[in-house]
Amino acid sequence: MLMLNFKHLRYFWVVAKQGGVIKAGESLHVTPQTISGQISQLEDSLQSKLFEKSGRGLKLTEIGKVVLGYAEQIFALEDELEERLRHADSNVPRVLKVGVADAVPKSIASRILKPTLNLEEHVRIVCKENNQENLLAELALRKLDIVLADGPIPNHIGVRGYNHKLGSSGMSFMATEKLASTLDGSFPSCLNDAPMLLPSAVSQVQSSLLQWFQEHQLAPKITGEFDDSALMKAFGHEGAGVFVIPSAISEDVARQYQTVEIGRTEEVKESFFVISHERNISNQGVTEIIERARFWFKNVET
Repeated sequence: MLMLNFKHLRYFWVVAKQGGVIKAGESLHVTPQTISGQISQLEDSLQSKLFEKSGRGLKLTEIGKVVLGYAEQIFALEDELEERLRHADSNVPRVLKVGVADAVPKSIASRILKPTLNLEEHVRIVCKENNQENLLAELALRKLDIVLADGPIPNHIGVRGYNHKLGSSGMSFMATEKLASTLDGSFPSCLNDAPMLLPSAVSQVQSSLLQWFQEHQLAPKITGEFDDSALMKAFGHEGAGVFVIPSAISEDVARQYQTVEIGRTEEVKESFFVISHERNISNQGVTEIIERARFWFKNVET
């Protein structure tokens, strides 16, 4: 009769998610030798090899893929049980761990996440900001419940998850009144030679903006690229250049950063997603986030 050691299974699961023993050791705070030994014992008990070498890393065997599928279900149920028991006392708030990709504007993120504060059930949001790739790695390890991002899971990232599109927005070009008064011509030709602040390559909208400039034969002077949209707006507020934001928040940004909208385009759109472990969302807070966000984007698009 097969007796599974769940500690061994968890080590296997983390190695499979991280793609190697060294990275898994860093996540679990144990030595690579310890992990290798645990996985060897699991393979012995299953009488099957779970990994094979692939360059400097490891890849799953066919049996390994089967075991990983069951491990996913086992640890998902474990997390669900722990969450239920933790919140058996109604006075204890449910914790919702959210990863916010740094390319997502803070005002968009707060608007999307705000509905959870008004639920009948007491929910405490724990937000963590990082680049999308690092957040997806934490999602895979169940350290996060969802990730809020400006794009779906990239094809080159081997993370299992489900994309829930919230909506999209055209892009607005903003500047201080002083800078706007120096620009020649009407929009978009006025962007020629204008100092331009852009989202960096971590944002999935940058390449679309550069293509849009090319299609309209525009040659702005790109003076800065920013991972953090709030920092880009701060530079824009100081008059360092024209900056680009989703049109859905143009009025809020104009008021907060004392800027004006020079023009906008619907040819370039930035989309926003919630990425989760589950295809069918069971968490009430996450369901509320998705439904309210879709309603909001639908209205700002019309």
